[in-house]
Amino acid sequence: MEKVVQQLATEAHTLRAKGIALVLSGAVLWGVSGTIAQYLFQHLQMDMQWLTVMRLLVSGLLLLGFCYGRERNRVTGVWKDPASRRDLIFFAVFGMLGVQYTYFAAIRYGNAATATILQSLECVIVPCFLAARFRRMPGRRTLFAVFLAVAGTFLLVTHGSFTTLSISGKALFWGILTAFTAAFYTLQPIKLLHLWGADVTVGWGMLIGGAVLSFIHPPWHAAGNFSPAAVPGIAFVILFGTLVAFLCYLEGLKYLSASETTVLATAEPLSAAFLTVVWLHVPLGFFDWAGALMIISTIFILALKGKHA
Repeated sequence: MEKVVQQLATEAHTLRAKGIALVLSGAVLWGVSGTIAQYLFQHLQMDMQWLTVMRLLVSGLLLLGFCYGRERNRVTGVWKDPASRRDLIFFAVFGMLGVQYTYFAAIRYGNAATATILQSLECVIVPCFLAARFRRMPGRRTLFAVFLAVAGTFLLVTHGSFTTLSISGKALFWGILTAFTAAFYTLQPIKLLHLWGADVTVGWGMLIGGAVLSFIHPPWHAAGNFSPAAVPGIAFVILFGTLVAFLCYLEGLKYLSASETTVLATAEPLSAAFLTVVWLHVPLGFFDWAGALMIISTIFILALKGKHA
């Protein structure tokens, strides 16, 4: 009996370690892809809308193809339910396309580190929205997280000055908008995720979002310096930074709690900030790091709240 218990404990430990490795891999791949996107936009003049279209279309097709080979009924079944069909279109346009477009725009006009850190404000927007929706006062922990998020954002975008911005107005606008679209991306598809799974929901969201953006910027209208360095960068953003990252993250969720995955996801802004400084030589000063740590700390605070709830 004792050997059986030890064996089960060992297996549980192994699965948890696997989950941690997968979630960390997904988060780091997302962070790295943001920094590579910055290189493509600012050094090779790659068109932001074109890369967004290609990222959504290619990753969406590959993900749906992967799902279709395993469970084709889920891939097609979502279109047979009118409510799911409506929710999926809303999610694709305002959630998936919204967060991908605003995130790349924030990188285009600023940098990957700032864009990813501002996107992390989603973790504060979501509980505040839920508190307003259900007409209940946020708890002290949530209010403290809001204070840290506001103070951290102030330090990050002004360096402590009340008269000037340390980043462009466009970078700030798109960065804040990224946080709100990310919050919508998190909250809106809850019913879809329950009925059809994350892989099918995200796959269709990518494909539909890419198709909608194609009307504004067709994928065959490419612009930029397509040098030998550009091709692997584009491939990484589309394949590893989107498809592989999502699959790793999704698989890791099976072995970890929600609070654990939320904390591990902080590897995304940290890896983006690290690469932005080391590889692209973007200077991040004291106020940048202080603001970033304050914003990222809200994720730990709210995840700890969820764990003890």
